[in-house]
Amino acid sequence: MPVVVVESPAKAKTINKYLGSDYTVLASYGHVRDLPPKDGSVNPDDDFAMTWEIGNDSRKHVKAIADALKDDNNLILATDPDREGEAISWHLEEALRKRKAIKKNTPVSRVVFNAITKSAVTEAMQNPRDVDGDLVEAYLARRALDYLVGFNLSPVLWRKLPGARSAGRVQSVCLRLIVEREMEIEAFNAREYWSVKAELTTPRGQSFEARLVNYAGKKLDRYDLANEEAARLAVSAIDKRDLTVTSVEAKPASRNPSAPFMTSTLQQEASRKFGFGARQTMSTAQRLYEAGYITYMRTDGIDMAPEAVDAAREEIKTRYGAEYVPGKPRVYKNKAKNAQEAHECIRPTDMSLDAGQLSRLEADQRKLYDLIWKRTLACQMEGARLERTTVEIGSQDGQVGLRATGQVVLFDGFLKVYEEGRDDDVIEDDDDKRLPQMTQGDEFPKNDVSSASGKEAKRPRRVVTPEQHFTQPPPRYTEATLVKKMEELGIGRPSTYASIVTTIQDREYVRKDKGRLIPEDKGRIVTIFLLNFFRQYVGYEFTAELEEDLDKVSAGGVDYKKLLARFWKDFSAAIAETSELRISEVLDKLDEALAPQLYPPREDGSDPRKCPLCGSGDLHLKTSRSGGFIGCSNYPECRYTRPIGGGEETQGDRILGEDEDGNEISLRSGRFGPYVQRGEATEDNKKPDRASLPKGWTPDEMTLEKALTLLSLPRIVGDHEGAPIKANFGRFGPYVMHQMPDEAKPVYANLKDPQEVFEIGMNRAVELITEKRLNPGRGRGQAAKALKELGEHPDEGGPVNVMDGRYGPYVKWGKVNATLPKDIKPEEVTMEKAVELIAEKAAKKGGGRKKTTKKTAKKKA
Repeated sequence: MPVVVVESPAKAKTINKYLGSDYTVLASYGHVRDLPPKDGSVNPDDDFAMTWEIGNDSRKHVKAIADALKDDNNLILATDPDREGEAISWHLEEALRKRKAIKKNTPVSRVVFNAITKSAVTEAMQNPRDVDGDLVEAYLARRALDYLVGFNLSPVLWRKLPGARSAGRVQSVCLRLIVEREMEIEAFNAREYWSVKAELTTPRGQSFEARLVNYAGKKLDRYDLANEEAARLAVSAIDKRDLTVTSVEAKPASRNPSAPFMTSTLQQEASRKFGFGARQTMSTAQRLYEAGYITYMRTDGIDMAPEAVDAAREEIKTRYGAEYVPGKPRVYKNKAKNAQEAHECIRPTDMSLDAGQLSRLEADQRKLYDLIWKRTLACQMEGARLERTTVEIGSQDGQVGLRATGQVVLFDGFLKVYEEGRDDDVIEDDDDKRLPQMTQGDEFPKNDVSSASGKEAKRPRRVVTPEQHFTQPPPRYTEATLVKKMEELGIGRPSTYASIVTTIQDREYVRKDKGRLIPEDKGRIVTIFLLNFFRQYVGYEFTAELEEDLDKVSAGGVDYKKLLARFWKDFSAAIAETSELRISEVLDKLDEALAPQLYPPREDGSDPRKCPLCGSGDLHLKTSRSGGFIGCSNYPECRYTRPIGGGEETQGDRILGEDEDGNEISLRSGRFGPYVQRGEATEDNKKPDRASLPKGWTPDEMTLEKALTLLSLPRIVGDHEGAPIKANFGRFGPYVMHQMPDEAKPVYANLKDPQEVFEIGMNRAVELITEKRLNPGRGRGQAAKALKELGEHPDEGGPVNVMDGRYGPYVKWGKVNATLPKDIKPEEVTMEKAVELIAEKAAKKGGGRKKTTKKTAKKKA
């Protein structure tokens, strides 16, 4: 039986179903080789020779494929149809040749399919080819560049900026976007302006809203009404005048559907409509692809196969009627710069299958499939036909002019199925409001209740209202708008968007708050450092041009080693120049560059660089393991600090007071966060009493009383069985502890609320201790608790369970432990999801335990 190799076990299972028993389908579990994470894996002095290593987790998968080839000397590589997929096939072939599993007479072929359907897989098997050397070289160039930047630039960061993690070729440019947007927001000065709207009533008694657009005989600009006084004068001008409809203009209009999804637009729309992050979107789409429901999800193409277009048009006709099918199929042109790698758009493999028929899928998968299905049908539907109406209303003397706009949908077209979402920085207008019937000459007399009677006196003809506005700063990026911006600038490619956004968050350069990406202090410091010393390599144009050159490699137009040599010549020189700088020189440069943000003018006009605590020291940028901060030059006599990210100044480290014995109680900042201390270190008191602030306690709220309470810990709750029960804070949070005279080790029981340390009573403490003695649970050397048993692994066998770990729930299968994402609850985990997490974990390289094992093996050798 020919041996077919794909990336994942889920994909292997689906393909095996189509190919039948005549083939052996195995999974590589992603990449089987990678560059070892050490210096020298790419050698610029040896024509950029690259040293590859098979990961520990991948050895058994390579062995399984090699063993299968003993029974059938025929290898078919069926990895994904993109550059990464081509690279995985190349790595597999190279690894198997080194093992001599591939002989001289072994036929090796490469097949690709854009969808995992029976017809697509069967057709691919009938059209094999060789591994594409150009695509492999494009992969090698990108991998080498990323390695050279990471392994040469990151050590510079570690030496010059304590607390910095690492830098990346594209990730650093992405981080720059977020940091510069934050600096724009901090430097933004809001400007006040006013508008005036009037609620008018037609002669037929119908109300509508109009905006003031002409005032004092001229067109009203945005800032013409600069304050409330000007707005009140405009309101008065409208109130004093009779108004008349001067024109009613109705124009036909149309709206056409958006193009079908590619990777970036799918990520953006899933973020807008469902709040999905880029990583979550791609993970969900991956499962839909491997199950055969959608086409390949890493693509920059928006064209659709002719048979898919025909199927979509037929489904539209069946579901909604012939009037919703345009006369000719809609054709969308691909604007991607690297069109040679473009695939078909992301679409359903079966147009007749809607989300309602896929009840067995997880909720996130159904949502995303429904989005893809609707967008695909909508892109081949008739446009919506509208009628847009504009009503101009003015006074007889021409001093006041108002405008009302609205529209009517005459035919909904594609809107019957789908309408694209908008980013929140797009301001909605009033065009979608429907206006009442009006004709030229209709009058809106000023309110004059003295001459009116009955109902006319109670119902005013108009209500004029001024509204205050302030200009808004540019919004922080969401994952969706960040991907959109990267796409506009030509930074990154479809397969990298999700990993780039995830990496800068994992490195703690950026945090996500309510969907918004906010730079941390260390992320800001790293960006300013790179902008000052490596500006070219975080430049938008430079990065985009480099991406284009890499795309040319995949088209066979550029020699990748010449590209690497050209890059390395300048980059290595910049590294050498920067490595000679002292940390103080770097901080001085960054302090100067960040001065407008770090030291804004003070309201009292005093020097913004003078320390507000001691009054004599100068403020300066400093760094620590946790990032950058502003500190006083008189340290340690003055312990004033504040964060670099703006905001109100705080006292930072400070003296809180004295205890009964006259010892100074101070609040300080340490490597592991803020803490309180009693006295100073001396020869007789080498290690003064210290206590870290528990979770939920902030430095700004610390008082002498609170500090003394912390320093008095552990608290004796009471006596039990001849020994005290104590409450305290530990490495893993609040707890109570008890050790009976005959016990070798004390018993610890966790507390949920930090406040319980100070409030827990004897009854509750004894109950927790007793329960812990009877059910010790997980401790050192003890097995973790299974939260959910899922059964046997569908492909490899062996129990798969959801476990309760010290650091949170995780999926366990054999020796593979895969952490559960924060957005998934243990009880919601399915076998399908568990297998996916296990495969992802198995495909990753390195990790603390694995590295230790590897080093030990080398020593033995």
